[in-house]
Amino acid sequence: MSRRRTASRRPTRSPGAGEVLQAVARWLLAALLTAAGLSHLFWARRGYRIVVPDWVVDHAPIDKDGVVVASGAAELMLGAAVVGLPKERHRIGALIALFFVAVFPGNVHQWRTGRPAPMLRSDRARFIRLFLQPVLVAWALWSTAPAASGTRRR
Repeated sequence: MSRRRTASRRPTRSPGAGEVLQAVARWLLAALLTAAGLSHLFWARRGYRIVVPDWVVDHAPIDKDGVVVASGAAELMLGAAVVGLPKERHRIGALIALFFVAVFPGNVHQWRTGRPAPMLRSDRARFIRLFLQPVLVAWALWSTAPAASGTRRR
């Protein structure tokens, strides 16, 4: 006679709607960072050089193309890390938010000088882009925040 062994299972908690929304937002953030990174490295690379303020290259040992390439590489790494390193998600989110803050002077420079860049050909588009930056910072922080669950962590 064979006995069936019943494996003891821990009860699993289904993710709530907020957790699902955070996960979707996190994957969309990763997709945005990846697309932006690829555009900085390939098809829009030349257009992004004009966004780099002159003072950046005056005070750093790098030219404008190097800044564009470095920012593209950073975007690719951050996009991969936010989904590929789940245990470090909150720290990666903070790094993404800091990255968005770090590139903000370039957005202000572009708006003030009126220089066109990919998808930002008008003064209105460049001005609206300034208000998108805080949204991106909030998106990065919220989508990578620890899940709010009804149970306490021990």
